[in-house]
Amino acid sequence: MLLSPVTTPARVVAQMVNYRTHAVDSGFDPDRVPAAFFRKASGSVSGPGDDIVRPSHVKFLDYEVELGLVFAGPLTIGTVVNPGDLARYVAGLVVTNDVSARDVQLTKTQFYEAKSYPTFTPVGPYLTLVDADDLAALDEVRLTLSVNGEKRQDSTVADMIVKPAAALTALARFQTMDAGDLLLTGTPGGTALKAPPPLVNRLAGLLSPARRLEIFFKRQATNLRYLQDGDVVSASITLPRRGLDLGTQTTVVRAK
Repeated sequence: MLLSPVTTPARVVAQMVNYRTHAVDSGFDPDRVPAAFFRKASGSVSGPGDDIVRPSHVKFLDYEVELGLVFAGPLTIGTVVNPGDLARYVAGLVVTNDVSARDVQLTKTQFYEAKSYPTFTPVGPYLTLVDADDLAALDEVRLTLSVNGEKRQDSTVADMIVKPAAALTALARFQTMDAGDLLLTGTPGGTALKAPPPLVNRLAGLLSPARRLEIFFKRQATNLRYLQDGDVVSASITLPRRGLDLGTQTTVVRAK
């Protein structure tokens, strides 16, 4: 079995709500979403064929295919990265899945815990080394994810809100990155979690926070798109014009 091409204890940082389609699914205006980041525990990294282990208290387990950038060397505080300089900082690309415990994320407003359980960052199968020409064509990179053969996510980097050079510049305001560290660059629309329609959201605003969550999770319990034990998740990323295929990771969900 292949191991992850990114090893712990590399830093794992992720961009939040970074595709227009995902912003709409999440109830945000994609034209008003700023660059935002969160950390994932390095111990969440697993191989491209390892099981995704669902903790017993997690009921709403979600998937997020993401393009991973593996750093070539130091990104120091205050660095400004121009698109043409991206190859100085990015050595390679990998397939990643930002597995998410939505019930933890929403009840605790806690991304770090919700996305950091062991096996919650499958990476690989390959570390694909890239050059400046490859990185210049990133808009054409296609990300797909299926569950039990049903395609759930299918988009290109052209849908991304904050592109990699701008993201690295924003990240460098407060975070140093080193060679081998990993940045997950956000997921397209199609995840199991979706915000309620605007009218429902406005009406819910009249309720207490506890009551809103109670109603929301009652509705989510009927959502069959959340991952169940035994589900097979396949995630792939390609850049056909440059002849790049980052491979397909296939993982199976199982209870802890």
